[in-house]
Amino acid sequence: MPGIVLVRHGQANFGGDDYDVLSEVGMRQAALAREALDERGIAPSVVISGSLRRQRGTAAAWTDAPIVDPRWDEYSSDDVLRAHGDPTTSLERPGDSRVFQAMLDVALTDWIAAGVDSPAAVSFPTFTGHVEAALGELAAGLGSGETALVATSGGVIAAVVVAVLGLPPDRFVGFNRVTVNAAFTKLVIGRSGTTLVSFNEHAHLDRAALVTYR
Repeated sequence: MPGIVLVRHGQANFGGDDYDVLSEVGMRQAALAREALDERGIAPSVVISGSLRRQRGTAAAWTDAPIVDPRWDEYSSDDVLRAHGDPTTSLERPGDSRVFQAMLDVALTDWIAAGVDSPAAVSFPTFTGHVEAALGELAAGLGSGETALVATSGGVIAAVVVAVLGLPPDRFVGFNRVTVNAAFTKLVIGRSGTTLVSFNEHAHLDRAALVTYR
């Protein structure tokens, strides 16, 4: 049965000059993720990454030449905050982490509720449409026994979970909030479609005391 392993990128440079790079912790998390899959005997037949540097940096734990597909890119929190929250707050200027998360959750909720009428450059339906199209294309192209690994981001993983489980769109916010850096979310593809078998596995990070959310 074909399978897909979604790996959230390692810790990025939250509060730094450029968020979109892996921190030293993030690079170690990516290496631990690779080790964990190796221990399970999971050797991906294809490695895919979004186009963001933190995603490609995570995929580099498996290959220097992943297939890059921008449909696996994260939503722009700056775009969402400009349209539905505080435009002076960003991943590079977050202030207090908990306050930032609370502000982002409110902005995301408004972004989802606005649908195609959102003033954001990319609406929530457009974002999730790209993710679902990428997932469907990948699932359809896998052969029996093949496993694809996708290095992506928390919002993308949340969108996949909501879509596969058929949940209301507003459930996206809760899944997005708790996704751990370099954690695994696993899907299998069968005759009945794509099924979620695990979400946010991170025991490999617990053992090393390297659980982070940014």
